[in-house]
Amino acid sequence: MPEPLPPSPPVQFDAELQHLLSQADRALGRLDGSVLTLPNPDLFVFMYVRKEAVLSSQIEGTQSSLQDLLAAEAELFDETLPRDVDEVVNYVRAMKHGLARLPELPVSVRLIREIHAELMQGVRGGRLQPGELRTSQNWIGPAGCTLATAGYVPPPPHEVPRALGELEHYLHQGDALPPLIRIALAHVQFETIHPFLDGNGRVGRLLITFLLTEQHILHKPVLYLSHYFKRHRQRYYELLQAVRDHGDWEGWLKFFLQGVVEVATEAAETARRIQLLRERYRQAITEHLGRAAGNGHRVLETLFDRPIIRVADVVPLTGTTYAAANTLVRRLAALGVLREMTGHARNRRFRFEPYVDLFVNAPESDAESS
Repeated sequence: MPEPLPPSPPVQFDAELQHLLSQADRALGRLDGSVLTLPNPDLFVFMYVRKEAVLSSQIEGTQSSLQDLLAAEAELFDETLPRDVDEVVNYVRAMKHGLARLPELPVSVRLIREIHAELMQGVRGGRLQPGELRTSQNWIGPAGCTLATAGYVPPPPHEVPRALGELEHYLHQGDALPPLIRIALAHVQFETIHPFLDGNGRVGRLLITFLLTEQHILHKPVLYLSHYFKRHRQRYYELLQAVRDHGDWEGWLKFFLQGVVEVATEAAETARRIQLLRERYRQAITEHLGRAAGNGHRVLETLFDRPIIRVADVVPLTGTTYAAANTLVRRLAALGVLREMTGHARNRRFRFEPYVDLFVNAPESDAESS
């Protein structure tokens, strides 16, 4: 049974922890500023959401990549797509649902259950009560382990509603701890309660995103912390367990804040590259497309939100004929904006490859030098 938050004895803020907290706050401020200076931040947010969805799902064993997710969204029903891509699609839907609900419903047990229902509907583990708190005992450990040999056994099911209620109460009561510290504590507490039969890891990582947004630490959900957790997966699990076994909150908090620094720095660099990419292609379209430049710009802006399109999608965007849309797509491909990805003569799909590559090949963090 986890003790209620805040921790007792209190978190010890040594010099290292204070320094990391200061670094993390600065990195998040730079990231927020970088994204808000983009011409239409909402156009770009969805790719950050997709990136987080892919990485968080991979921690749980899915094989699907960002390319697979985009192909599934574009209804490219390729036999080579991993069968678990639906789990990543659900993650995106769960995050969008939660973000849409936040203005009217704070982070709460009710919202957490709604998110879980979206996440688990119709996928592996979906038979395990989507949106419902567990009514049986679960445990964590290697495949084939039993309750007796598990590495960690969460609270019994009859204690889950109370423990979650205490966590919700903590999230909405004030205390003197900095917001980032409170969010880091809440993530561990949720994972320790493990309130669902499946999907707890993904919901717990979504919780970080929702709290950062709800508390206006970030105006847009552009921090994909699962990138850091996946890179250091074993350490991530070890530190969660060290809190449960020894109350080592300080070790977890240092790890968490270091992750915020690294990933926020990477994401801010991605935002900078998006800006440069957009300006480069806007200039190329203006210089080379003549009277079709206006329609070219309309298509370009749409690609930042939906980076795989068909010629048929361009027709309503531009209000032109299919033949004119086809010519425009061909000219955008000649400029390097689009690349045909199916190899088919019909039902072709075109990908905004330079943009997708910014997220597939994320810039390495230089946070160590900051």
